[in-house]
Amino acid sequence: MKKTIIVDEKNYYSRLDKFIRNSFPEVKLGSIFKIIRKGDVKINGKRVKKNDFIINIGDEISIVFPQNEDIIRPLIPSMKPRKVDFEIIFENDDFLVINKPPKISMHPGSGEQMATVIEGLIYRADGKYEPHLVHRLDKLTSGVLLAAKNKQTTRELSEIIKSNSSEKYYKTLVYGVPKMKKAFIESVVDGKEAILEYETEKIFNTSLGRFSLVDINLITGRKHQIRVQFSGKNLPVLGDDYYGDKEINKLFRKNFGLKRFFLHAYKMKFQFKDKKYTFTADLYKDLSEVLKRLEFSESGD
Repeated sequence: MKKTIIVDEKNYYSRLDKFIRNSFPEVKLGSIFKIIRKGDVKINGKRVKKNDFIINIGDEISIVFPQNEDIIRPLIPSMKPRKVDFEIIFENDDFLVINKPPKISMHPGSGEQMATVIEGLIYRADGKYEPHLVHRLDKLTSGVLLAAKNKQTTRELSEIIKSNSSEKYYKTLVYGVPKMKKAFIESVVDGKEAILEYETEKIFNTSLGRFSLVDINLITGRKHQIRVQFSGKNLPVLGDDYYGDKEINKLFRKNFGLKRFFLHAYKMKFQFKDKKYTFTADLYKDLSEVLKRLEFSESGD
């Protein structure tokens, strides 16, 4: 099956793979990569085999989809307006910033029953604009989240995030005490260079062990980067059963009431249209209550 599309301002994405994924969201990402590698994509009549090939408005993209392979993604729930309570930190004609609640997914997915962030944004937009998520936070992570109101702003803000031109700050609580109060962590995460800078804000000495509240400047943005890198330093994020310590998490949950991993995106800074922006989000109550209980435990009362 052959499909031909002309790139215009409405469907434009600079990278070839992103353009195809946006144009054919039902096709598996792996299948898109395979189609490109096999040379089944032509741009203006010339075969292209690079996923990151840069396309331009006006280009003619021809794609030959295989007939004998399962290239369609499993059916997921469609997005629909659903009310979600979240704090609006800032809003203008181009984008809005929210304090994402914990335990809410970004998009609908297989088996997802609860309303998601994008569905909440669609509900709030009420047809006046089309919201797009610029970056993502894990389901259990709360804090500053950026959403655009049109595709052009989405592309521009996404490029700012991807190029590490923004500043992203997090607070996390880890099991143990970092060897240095302030330092960089550099390693490879998900096959890519990963860098963050941290500073220990407070150390809690309790009968259960020592815990550290850490302030993080996330310089690169890799999948699960903070959780992976601190786990690699034997400083697992509290509440994280995947990369962390399940036994200490169980005890910590019982003693201090933590019901998710302790990770909050509290600040973001970037420049857009020659204007500098800084946005902050207060800790959600569940995390601030954990800190209060830690302080009370430390006092010995």
